[in-house]
Amino acid sequence: MTNEPRILIFTGDGKGKTTAALGMALRAAGHGMSVRIIQFVKNNPHTGELPALERFDSVQVTQAGLGFVPPPEDPKFSEHQKAARDALALAGEALAGPWDMVALDEICFAVSAGLLGESQVADLLGRARTDTSIVLTGRGATPGLIDLADTVTEMRCVKHAMDAGREAQRGVEF
Repeated sequence: MTNEPRILIFTGDGKGKTTAALGMALRAAGHGMSVRIIQFVKNNPHTGELPALERFDSVQVTQAGLGFVPPPEDPKFSEHQKAARDALALAGEALAGPWDMVALDEICFAVSAGLLGESQVADLLGRARTDTSIVLTGRGATPGLIDLADTVTEMRCVKHAMDAGREAQRGVEF
């Protein structure tokens, strides 16, 4: 046994990273565990997971992002950086709090996109309670985050309906 938190990463260019984290949250809630989910980039109150997870008293979700991230040269990029820093503060509170599982959705992308520094996230993970399971998701997981993780799964896109012109579908993409 180890005296460190369990860290899992779902990354890659394929669909299913958030879905995998939500499945873990559902599994944990089914075992009576408390789950805190912080979404770092997303800001869509109409995703199907929000009303579904509201049915569980032991699960709390916060969308802390501002939506699609513009390129760094865009003046609004700094607003997205601030939102990510605010989400990181929420994550720090969650990792110090009573939660059995903390899912930091899109945090890997927040790092790879330059919204957060890898060292900021690594420092946060280093201060987590030892009995917490931590799930990180998002494209572009950095080597440093991968090194910190116990389990890393890379979703690889083989084919995606949206590439063929199909629109995002309720219940599938959101």
